[in-house]
Amino acid sequence: MAVTTGTSDDLRGDMDSGGWSRRRFVGALAGGAAAAALPACDNAPAPATTPAPEPAAGTSASREARRPSGPRPLYLGTYTSVEGGGKGIGLATYDAATGRITGSGTITGVGDPSYLALHPDRRTLYAVDERDNGAVTAVRLADRKVLGSRGTGGAAPCHLSVHPGGRWLLSANYGSGSVAVHPIDASGALGERTGLVRHTVPPPGPGQEGPHAHQFVTSPDGGHVLAVDLGTDTVYTYRLDDKAGTLTEVAQARTRPGAGPRHLTFHPGGRYAYLANEVDNTVAVCSYDPASGRVEVGEAQSTGTGSGTNYPAQILVTADGRHAFLANRGHNSLTRYAVEADGARLRLLGTVPVGGDFPRQIAFSPDGTLLFAANQKSSTVTVFHVDGADGGLRRAGEAFPSPVAVCALPL
Repeated sequence: MAVTTGTSDDLRGDMDSGGWSRRRFVGALAGGAAAAALPACDNAPAPATTPAPEPAAGTSASREARRPSGPRPLYLGTYTSVEGGGKGIGLATYDAATGRITGSGTITGVGDPSYLALHPDRRTLYAVDERDNGAVTAVRLADRKVLGSRGTGGAAPCHLSVHPGGRWLLSANYGSGSVAVHPIDASGALGERTGLVRHTVPPPGPGQEGPHAHQFVTSPDGGHVLAVDLGTDTVYTYRLDDKAGTLTEVAQARTRPGAGPRHLTFHPGGRYAYLANEVDNTVAVCSYDPASGRVEVGEAQSTGTGSGTNYPAQILVTADGRHAFLANRGHNSLTRYAVEADGARLRLLGTVPVGGDFPRQIAFSPDGTLLFAANQKSSTVTVFHVDGADGGLRRAGEAFPSPVAVCALPL
């Protein structure tokens, strides 16, 4: 069950002061500079939090033909409220052939922009303001003007995505365990919030004191929006009213107790999704029924990182649906999987060192030939060439320094 509320102040009064103490603890592990941060949700998602990779045939020849020429834009999320953090949204470019990153400045006036998403028309960038009094901010890319911010009605928004039609912004409030909807006007600016739902049922999972919404994305068919909640061990399915911007819950899918689901990404076929479980260090294959919106969570599978504390962060699947990659913050690695049975099965291939410390988020370049990892503790972004044939990952040059790097969004 979920509770729908209407105003931005509804949840602030009843928030437990320790409502996201565990999230603070995990962030503290990221080192001195990040210890004071409100730890972020990672994942630009595929398919919803980073721009979806364009379809690729999977052969090296076709990938080379599709590769853009010249420097490409790269936007970097950070925390502005911590020692050693950034001053706003980082600006950079990358070479699409070599993966080399070059810094070019900062968009100031945005506080704690720990997660970023692009509008489908590519003219507006959106950022969470991950603070107690949570907000989302719109930035016009043509002149890098901040168009304004709107309250999310909750604390510590850590993830956001744009509905495929481009009219609605979806955001997840980790601290208060709620999800929000904001309208987007023709200029890309945000209007007043139209939807806010707090996850009240089921009760929190083992070791959790309340709900913790970690991701809010749209299904590939566009018929439903899904919220992943670490605190309740549940994936919630909603129907979004495309005229009013309101949410109606239609289904719940529960993981095993204590899994702590964090991020989900869909197979391009649209019938299966892959769920990264932060707390119990597993992944799971989920089936999805477009007609009903129901998700069924499969058995937990290994991340290939052993039995130590790992905190899996984000999982991505390639545009051709042949391989998946998982960021492991504790193990400082990327797990490689082969995707089999038309998306119904993951086969563990092994792990690759990420070349940084505490990889909080990963994203593909639009053509799928590069993978970017934002490493929070080492304040770096590392880049890998992706082999379309076997899912191999090969480092692309040296790590790029980026203060408290928690999100990398390549365009």
